[in-house]
Amino acid sequence: MPLSMAGIGEAKEVVRINGKDEVQRHLNHLGFVEGSKVTVVSELAGNLIVHVKDMRVAIDRTMANRIIAVSYTHL
Repeated sequence: MPLSMAGIGEAKEVVRINGKDEVQRHLNHLGFVEGSKVTVVSELAGNLIVHVKDMRVAIDRTMANRIIAVSYTHL
């Protein structure tokens, strides 16, 4: 499921990043790597504030659609 579909406060685990190499590299540099835990903190006008790797990152819905995540079951 794309990260853009996650509800506020839901913990997810990144399983795949879709898109061109440069998009994947950019998201990897922001901390969105396979196996990382992410949580949607808030949503405003289609943009998401996401907690990843002990920091908060703002991404637009297009980028969030490229991040495929599943429910985080390691809690």
